[in-house]
Amino acid sequence: MSSSVRLLPFRVLRLIFCISLLLTALAFAQNTATRASVLWPTKGWMKGTPASVGLDEKVLLSLDKDLASGKYMLIDSFHVFRCGEEVFARAYPHDYGQIYGQAARRKGPLNARLTGPYNYFDPYWHPFYHGTDMHSMQSVSKTVTSVIYGIAITRGDFKAGLDTPVLKFFDEAKVKNVDERKRRMTLKNVLTMTTGLEWNEEVPYDDPRSDSSLMEATDDWVQYVIDKPMAAEPGKVFNYSSGATELLAYIFQKETGQDIDDYGDKYLFTPLGIKHHWKRTYLGLVDTEGGLYLSAEDLAKIGYLYLHEGMWEGKQVVSKEWVKESLTPYIDASEGNEAFKYGFKWWLYPVGEKFVWMARGFGGQRLMIFPDQNLIAVFTGWEIIKDDAPAGELVKRLLPALKPTECAGSN
Repeated sequence: MSSSVRLLPFRVLRLIFCISLLLTALAFAQNTATRASVLWPTKGWMKGTPASVGLDEKVLLSLDKDLASGKYMLIDSFHVFRCGEEVFARAYPHDYGQIYGQAARRKGPLNARLTGPYNYFDPYWHPFYHGTDMHSMQSVSKTVTSVIYGIAITRGDFKAGLDTPVLKFFDEAKVKNVDERKRRMTLKNVLTMTTGLEWNEEVPYDDPRSDSSLMEATDDWVQYVIDKPMAAEPGKVFNYSSGATELLAYIFQKETGQDIDDYGDKYLFTPLGIKHHWKRTYLGLVDTEGGLYLSAEDLAKIGYLYLHEGMWEGKQVVSKEWVKESLTPYIDASEGNEAFKYGFKWWLYPVGEKFVWMARGFGGQRLMIFPDQNLIAVFTGWEIIKDDAPAGELVKRLLPALKPTECAGSN
């Protein structure tokens, strides 16, 4: 027998070994490509299961049961995203025509104009936009406005620094109650809700004393806000003000010469594959304080952008520096038993030594980002009479669902 015949089995084994290495490499490459598509949900979120991303489904089902029962007010939907996948989604339909029918017929702060986008009982506008899946985001709009500001600063289109006085953008002769404190009010004060302006948004929105509701009943919202007298030194006191965020729509247009919705559509919504609608005030200014409509899945993309430090599909949409600065706790913003801090239109809820990042809106809108766990939760709702949607309680209900998983803590 020749040596070549005797060596044949070894050559066959070596060939088999090489083929198996090649197949392993191809499988790895395929998995990597699949993972990359999961990471960027521009065309929609890939679907997974709680177990596949290290979540205890029983915990989520328990919360789902309580949400469906109305324990946490009128919730419309609950979604959970982890490791780039949507792994839990529930909807809770409500007949708001019946629920709010009586209130809708009585003129009041929530329906100062009986038809149109600022009648909060009008089913054509609330909670869903014209029968679509785009839900009213209310004050989550403020957070998205901050994101767009960050993009414009990143791109060099918004050149004014955050220490720029707000009155620089106004004809001071046409502003009431001007004093040295108002002259010291800066863009950073507007972003952190520390303007020092007199503003009452601590009462419910259906209370006739609510400055937010009084503003929305006027034609010129910006003038209503900038004319308010000062109550504190800017930068010293947190005072939640929807009006302060409406100033940002006006200032953006003055500084850039562009409409903030058009700009956001080009540089934020379209790149992320987000469908949206943004209401406008009676004078045509974008309602940056509460007029944005998004689907729950698209709202989660905003959270995912910040989870990835402003990066999307390999492009730096908003700078890492802006993301970091936005999520810095600038001032205490505690509410009752809930110990919040506040950044650039972001609520920061402490869990141990770290924070859950939140965007929050009237009626039950909640975007919650658990950065170390690579997890996003979204809640939408329309509890507009009492508006006592919990935030900390929902965080505490979600935490037990978290189990260690390979993707947590990584981008």
